[in-house]
Amino acid sequence: MSTRPSTELETFPNPRRGREYTISFECPEFTCLCPMTGQPDFATILIDYVPQELCVELKSLKLYLWSYRDRGAFHEAVTNQICDDLVAAISPRKLTVTAKFWVRGGITTIVKVEHVGS
Repeated sequence: MSTRPSTELETFPNPRRGREYTISFECPEFTCLCPMTGQPDFATILIDYVPQELCVELKSLKLYLWSYRDRGAFHEAVTNQICDDLVAAISPRKLTVTAKFWVRGGITTIVKVEHVGS
């Protein structure tokens, strides 16, 4: 597996498919670019999900999140895109992505996206 930023999310089979449990990730060093100014936006990304058939592989998640460092994205768009990409990769029972962006212009932005599988 590469150590360069990547948009590919790798997966592995859920080792306890019959049990509902939660997997949580916290990425306190998330960075993307403001699409208006090109300046970096910093955030902590929190991901909580209940797996179904598949789990996301940790290193691929790290490289995926790194891939945003050179991309311009509004806070709302990037949080929704992370949720959409994870749902496409692993089809979880439940998924919540919370992005806590650092203060900019005196305002802290927190975006929370939830998905409930069928």
